[in-house]
Amino acid sequence: MASAYDRHLLLAITVCLLAACASHPRPYGTPTPAIDMSTTAPNPDPRVGLRAGLMNAGEAAWNLRVLSQTPPSEKFAGVTNSDLAFTGHYVIQGNYNGYQVWDITDPSRPVLKTAYLCPASQSDVSVYKNLLFVSGEGLGGRIDCSTEGVKDTVSKVRLRGIRVFDISDITTPKYIGNVQTCRGSHTHTVVVDPKDTANAYVYISGSAPVRSPNELPGCVGVMPDQDSTTALFRIEVIKVPLAHPEQAAIVSSPRIFANLVAPPRHGPASADIAELAAAKAKGAFTATFPWGEEFVLPSRFVDRMLDSVVQARQGTGAPTAADSAALRAAIPVMIARMTAQRQGSNPNGPPPGPTQCHDITVYPAVGLAGGACEGYGMLLDIRDPAHPVRLDAASDSNFSYWHSATLNNDGTKLLFSDEWGGGGGPKCRATDPREWGADAIFTIADGKLHFQSYYKLPAPQTPQENCVAHNGSLIPIPGRDVMVQAWYQGGISVFDWTDAAHPREIAFFDRGPVDSTQMVGAGSWSAYWYNGVIVSSEIARGLDIFALQPSGFLSQNEIDAAKSVHFDEFNTQGQLRFVWPSTFALARAYVDQLERSHGLGPDRILAVRQALTSAERASVAGRQSALTQLAVQLEGDASGSSEATRVNTLAKTLRDLAAAAL
Repeated sequence: MASAYDRHLLLAITVCLLAACASHPRPYGTPTPAIDMSTTAPNPDPRVGLRAGLMNAGEAAWNLRVLSQTPPSEKFAGVTNSDLAFTGHYVIQGNYNGYQVWDITDPSRPVLKTAYLCPASQSDVSVYKNLLFVSGEGLGGRIDCSTEGVKDTVSKVRLRGIRVFDISDITTPKYIGNVQTCRGSHTHTVVVDPKDTANAYVYISGSAPVRSPNELPGCVGVMPDQDSTTALFRIEVIKVPLAHPEQAAIVSSPRIFANLVAPPRHGPASADIAELAAAKAKGAFTATFPWGEEFVLPSRFVDRMLDSVVQARQGTGAPTAADSAALRAAIPVMIARMTAQRQGSNPNGPPPGPTQCHDITVYPAVGLAGGACEGYGMLLDIRDPAHPVRLDAASDSNFSYWHSATLNNDGTKLLFSDEWGGGGGPKCRATDPREWGADAIFTIADGKLHFQSYYKLPAPQTPQENCVAHNGSLIPIPGRDVMVQAWYQGGISVFDWTDAAHPREIAFFDRGPVDSTQMVGAGSWSAYWYNGVIVSSEIARGLDIFALQPSGFLSQNEIDAAKSVHFDEFNTQGQLRFVWPSTFALARAYVDQLERSHGLGPDRILAVRQALTSAERASVAGRQSALTQLAVQLEGDASGSSEATRVNTLAKTLRDLAAAAL
């Protein structure tokens, strides 16, 4: 059976590279929209019917304020922007031409500090202390970072793996080494073991075909029953000695996919069926994979294959009708060959499961990781980071391609995204099923995943907008599970999944399509919270930065409490535990939540707020006494409250504030 990656690749490469258009950051002082304190989403939804355009598309925002919109620098304009990493007051933005470093000390005016030209796809980025790691998977990346690409089928100058940079001086990064892998690095994850301060670990998720052993010795691309050293059905773990990062090397290749079989799949959507029929009527080349779905092959793939047919007959000039007929006859043979390779020596057995993960998100503080692994979502034990162990694996016929994962702060829930359409398809159309191309939310109990619900961007997008669930992160709202997520040209969506069975959108930002007549790839690749702001990597338009606005869903006190959580660096695939300092904003945030959930009566809420105001204004001794007295009262209230845990958490916060007053 052809791998999910085969499908993913054919669809993903249709994303176009865009021509640059001059623009400027949104000026400081842009009027702040009026604050809507209701808990009713706008109706009609302002995201529907937005004006098309590259840098001048129509925009819609709800409970978010745009702080800045900054176009790419010259050598990166028109080239795909990818993932983000953060260190200090810098955001590092990956790009298929390398990476850019932006100083966001003033988020309304990002300043470019570094534009490091070093082409590779996808150039996903992560940081740890003075080190920057950059992924490379495509065939054109070079070890020396030069821009001429690699034309040879086998080449010793090709880079497929991880690059390592020293960013002690972030304005002048030093390229100090690389680690080559058999399938390259589509994404990667930095793992910090609390018990090992001398090393960092990097999990490599490479989903490309296995490279030739003539290019990298030891690379084997057959089934495990044919060769136990195969590069399929495994991830790579790189150990990075922090004192000598140039000595980074693969130390293990865990086979976390053992004994999995191909998961059930859904068929095409009605809009896809209609588009396929129209394309076939125009003579498009298609392929039918073993699970029964037929796809239009991208023109670049077809052109390359037709050129091969012409060369095989030693011809010249444009392909003929006979060449086209020969290719159409060859495509089913190619698919059958791929299927036979995947089946190995057991052609009559069940088709095997995934051969690789797309992305792994680790949470060392709880010893768990979520693996989004093509056809499965996995729960991993990473207490020994060099040897992760699969605890559970979930499949779902509504999911097409398990793409990324996010754990909640206490490690009791796990959310997976589905990259249906590979990122290049319009999968948020009004006719698309709500369960397809969505997030799946699970609770975790006794090392097992338990499905609760789906969450999908509520606003329908046009057939000219690539839209799919993509990268996001938690926002440190105390006592709640709130997340911001990128949806490509669906924009960004902020949603609350505290109630895992009933997630709800609470804020959004969206632009109109790049082009109203045809699909042109763009949109938010990643949207992450970092030290008080939301930063989005826009595939075509640059870097966007947003601020949360208070609303009926989210109070200013909750936002202020979230801003009190500060990280020195952040990679969303390496989750850090949120710990809130005891502040009056944190206490008031819990009071706001108790009012919203009716955990305390209106009179009691008013009295607690008045007591907090008096305590904050009091002398040191008076503050300690007032806070302690209020904590005692709330501990008494807890027994009669429907929100006893939150009331006790508020009381503890007050005792901590009282202790800090000494």
